[in-house]
Amino acid sequence: MAFVRLKSAGLAAACLALALSGCQSGDTLGALNIGGGGQSQPPAGQETITAAELLAYCPAVTLAADNAVLNSYQRGGDDDASKLSYRAAITDTTRSCTYGGGMTSMTIGIAGRLIPGPVGVAGTVRLPLRITVYQDTSEIHTQRFDHDVAIADTAGATQFIVVDRNFSMPNPTSRNVRVIVGFEPAPKGR
Repeated sequence: MAFVRLKSAGLAAACLALALSGCQSGDTLGALNIGGGGQSQPPAGQETITAAELLAYCPAVTLAADNAVLNSYQRGGDDDASKLSYRAAITDTTRSCTYGGGMTSMTIGIAGRLIPGPVGVAGTVRLPLRITVYQDTSEIHTQRFDHDVAIADTAGATQFIVVDRNFSMPNPTSRNVRVIVGFEPAPKGR
């Protein structure tokens, strides 16, 4: 048993030595640009990121506490699990920012799942989503939109992804912007 461990350790050390010796090989393409040479340029067609953009503030996206899950029931069956048509849940969010001309433009991504309930049927479900942006305590942007999800099979979950590129604002001077996403609650007594 000890021999096998030593043999494995020796093999791992030999592989590491080979890998490191490969790192010492000549940089024939100049990709490493180590030393006193000039700055290398990115290949044509690739964007460069400036230090200011790398350090720039891009507000985080969070889920609305009470509106990250949406249950839809048959008419008159509210809160009756046996009459659940579907349950939709937002499972992840992301964002990216671009900067230019004193403005920050955001792309907001929302991912989730739609799970048919006991009375769910195949077809298209329209999910009402809302994105709200606050600066300190003031609402500076809100947008409601519908996203259609096609349910082909009622036996499993259907994933959905929504990307919104419609928000831009003057570059924030402090980290006081919040982006909240969730489902738009249905009015009571529909």
